[in-house]
Amino acid sequence: MKNFFRATLLFTAMMVSAMAFAQQAKPRVSPADSISRGIKNTHIDIHYSSPAVKDRQIWGALVPYDKVWRAGANEATTFETDQDIEVEGKLLPAGKYSFFLIPKDHMKWTAIFNKQPKQWGAFKYNEADDQLRVDVKPKKLKHPQEKLVYNITPKSISLEWERVAVPLKIEVN
Repeated sequence: MKNFFRATLLFTAMMVSAMAFAQQAKPRVSPADSISRGIKNTHIDIHYSSPAVKDRQIWGALVPYDKVWRAGANEATTFETDQDIEVEGKLLPAGKYSFFLIPKDHMKWTAIFNKQPKQWGAFKYNEADDQLRVDVKPKKLKHPQEKLVYNITPKSISLEWERVAVPLKIEVN
């Protein structure tokens, strides 16, 4: 009877371990991605999760208008700069921020750099923690972008997804 009990206990422990491992090994639907770029003496890092369109309506549906959005999937997108920069002509001090957008239908969108970089989505977003808010004009892409991506150039950062690009003018000294 003791051997049966030990065998059952061992089998149960192995099954629980196997299920836990299988859950950890499962890839995310929206995989993590990042982009890093040095511009002059400044280094910028953006970390985000990249969802796909998958034949869905994105703007105004999956991502509602007039609500704070994490600018990616899963955890909030983070934006880090090791030097002060200007975004749309306004000072953004060196630091690590969560990055959010408020999409709007046929209007300028709001880009937000929030002082709380570790957030899951925008569920605990607090406007009182905003370091910087700027208005930006989205642009229509010529070709659809299936996976959400960020780009950094010497003069801008941009999010591109579906048929929309959201460029932000940046200046580094």
